[in-house]
Amino acid sequence: MLHPILCALLSAGLLLTTACTSKSAETAATPCAEIPAAYSVTSPEWARNASIYEVNIRQYTPEGTFRAFEQHLPRLQKMGVVILWLMPIQPIGEKNRKGSLGSAYSIRDYRAVNPDMGTMADVRHLVAEAHKLGMHVILDWVANHTSWDSKLATEHPEWFTKNARGQFRPPVADWQDVIDLDYRKPELQQYMRASMAFWVREADLDGFRCDVAGLVPTPFWEQTRAELEKIKPVFMLAEWDELFPPTFLKPGEFDPNTHLLEKAFDMTYGLRLHDVLDSVARRQRPAHDLNRYLARERRMYPPSVYLMNFTSSHDINSWDGSEYERLGPNVQATAVLAALLPGMPMVYSGQEAALKKRLKFFDKDPIEWGNYPLENFYTKLLTLKKQHPALLNGDACSQFRALPVSDSTSVFAFTRSKGAATVLVAVNVAAQPRKLRALTAPEGSYRELFSGQMLRLASDTELALAPHGYVVYERVKN
Repeated sequence: MLHPILCALLSAGLLLTTACTSKSAETAATPCAEIPAAYSVTSPEWARNASIYEVNIRQYTPEGTFRAFEQHLPRLQKMGVVILWLMPIQPIGEKNRKGSLGSAYSIRDYRAVNPDMGTMADVRHLVAEAHKLGMHVILDWVANHTSWDSKLATEHPEWFTKNARGQFRPPVADWQDVIDLDYRKPELQQYMRASMAFWVREADLDGFRCDVAGLVPTPFWEQTRAELEKIKPVFMLAEWDELFPPTFLKPGEFDPNTHLLEKAFDMTYGLRLHDVLDSVARRQRPAHDLNRYLARERRMYPPSVYLMNFTSSHDINSWDGSEYERLGPNVQATAVLAALLPGMPMVYSGQEAALKKRLKFFDKDPIEWGNYPLENFYTKLLTLKKQHPALLNGDACSQFRALPVSDSTSVFAFTRSKGAATVLVAVNVAAQPRKLRALTAPEGSYRELFSGQMLRLASDTELALAPHGYVVYERVKN
């Protein structure tokens, strides 16, 4: 008998459930999975229905300040955002700086605020205002490296790795503006842990997004999580994907057996899913490859685990291109998948403005907001995510079922259900219209999310999919 967390491919279509069962959700309570004891992270209750929004303070407004960004909080709250992820806000190194302003990930002082953005009082005010609106704020944390002229490099040069000549060295050849910290030093671990606690105490932050988390020893993160939880419940996001380690790493530069999600982190990146979504949108691989990915994901992780789904981020936008460069006419279809597949959706600054340019990484380059042409689109997706019982993050009692389709190269369709509550999603990445017969979807009355159109769904119902189109149907009571 298969362990519940290994339920995966069925010949009629991918069925990813949280326990093996032949009973319909219509006739029985939704089964719940067993969660391995090793996965002991308890996520904050407010993360259960959350979406996350990455905030690029430097480029968000012409001012590039906390106070200027704060004016957008009500808009983002109405858009359905629950977690705000602030890119690093500490002072930036000047030695070996790239561009005129440098990288936000070249930290000069872990316990200070970049004066270009504002003051510690401004940070506290921003967090307090977000909390009043029911949102939570996490801070980007760069534990793996500092700037060449950092406070630590001056005061504790022994806390850094060195090259054969005893000189500071970058952690990765291309990262010439930063130098590598040595986590074999217990004193460094203690300092870094205390610095993170400083921000939780001083600014009432709700957690951290941790840069290249897999390059830092997992025991450090596990001990840090335990210490932070003594202050308040926190949410921890790791920039890592155990299914898709960074390509710049060589064998031996990280532990392939590390499991960041067991005791340290609530969520890691869905980097492999991002790669699959991009390839499907560009027609470089068939849509049914999503089935293969999802089966592999479930073999790797129990359903209680959060993975972050996205179509853009600060790295992707600046180095790989905007969604419009990469995904062309399938931008919105791909965004629908990222929002409603299992996982927590993330929206990057400017996506609701249909941002079509690459934001400069090392220089000032404000977002052109216009009239927020995709704000309503993202509002509908994130609000559905926030309110629907079948879309909860890490829910061991919900079911995901990929639906059989006649054109599996261009069309991907699925349902997510919990009891009678069901969402049906279908996308078409082809330049021609397609039809989908809803053979195995639960019958009943459905409302389409974007048009409001009502539909009575039966096994022989055909759904029309426009070129590069998508539909999202939510089951409603008869």
